[in-house]
Amino acid sequence: MKLSRALAGGLLMVLLLFTMNSCFGVSASISVRADGSGKILLEYRVSQMAESLGRLDGNERWHTAPVGRADFQRSLERLPGMRLKSFSEKNSGADIVTSAEIEFKTIDALLAFLDGNGRYAQFSGGGGTNRLKIVLLDAEAGRAANADTDLAALLGELSRGYEVHISFTAAGGASLSLLDGAGKQSGGVQAARLVPAGKTVSLTIGTGELLNLSQGLGLEIDW
Repeated sequence: MKLSRALAGGLLMVLLLFTMNSCFGVSASISVRADGSGKILLEYRVSQMAESLGRLDGNERWHTAPVGRADFQRSLERLPGMRLKSFSEKNSGADIVTSAEIEFKTIDALLAFLDGNGRYAQFSGGGGTNRLKIVLLDAEAGRAANADTDLAALLGELSRGYEVHISFTAAGGASLSLLDGAGKQSGGVQAARLVPAGKTVSLTIGTGELLNLSQGLGLEIDW
């Protein structure tokens, strides 16, 4: 799947969807300035074995990740207020690692990057407070991933060593809380590692652990 063909879902959501292939990890570090502009440091890694299998005839639906600076650049050019500042790709042991630094001019541009359909990323602000909600795995996908216990166990094995990491930095500080896949407050997720308050807040969870959450997972950031 090319980024330009999957753009409507938002670039970050497209990458998160690839975690369903298991041999995939993604990190997105978002920094927002007081005027709503900022930058995103994005890194995703995919197993070279999975990438090779995805390129075989008949396996098109298993393409594991969008690759190539030109494709990435074309996709960002379709999102107003976004600019690709740097891009690199390298082989690192068993993985292909892609890194990008992306600048955005407004919160609306950030939302388009996260999810162009507005289903998985929502923003509200006013009176000096801001709130961003992001659904990483919706409840439907969570239930589907756990419907077959044997498949769930296999996904857990394949995803060993891969993680999803989301961090958010605001000059005045921020707070982070967990949601379920329906966007409701969650009592907590044992497998998740959180930095819930500070200048930089973050969530880190193994790809397999994320897929094991039958109720899905989201996060809410206030700053």
